[in-house]
Amino acid sequence: QVQLVESGGGLVQAGGSLRLSCAASGRTLSSYAMGWFRQAAGKEREFVIGISWSGSRTNVADSVKGRFTISRDNAKNTVYLQMSSVKPEDTAVYYCAADPDYRYSNYVPLSTEEYDYWGQGTQVTVSS
Repeated sequence: QVQLVESGGGLVQAGGSLRLSCAASGRTLSSYAMGWFRQAAGKEREFVIGISWSGSRTNVADSVKGRFTISRDNAKNTVYLQMSSVKPEDTAVYYCAADPDYRYSNYVPLSTEEYDYWGQGTQVTVSS
């Protein structure tokens, strides 16, 4: 089993930056594809950004392209979401997720159904 814990959420002004962390325990993440999703109040959970196990490939939602980046530190068993130039519409609970099914592949899953492990989420609120 993999346990994921997000941190780094909070209140930020529009145009500001925030870095979220997702720390894993129970198993090493080094061979897992990782993703960040978000869910705004009253909306479906949506894909934000993901990274392949090696870090060589990322997928980025159009809504955050050019503003958000994802990285991973396998030595620390941690994945990061760097958010820049945030907008009020980025307000949501952010979740990290792990997918073991594409280990050693450069495929980055986009759907919630493809991820097996989820964190509890961290709230990000962007004020205008």
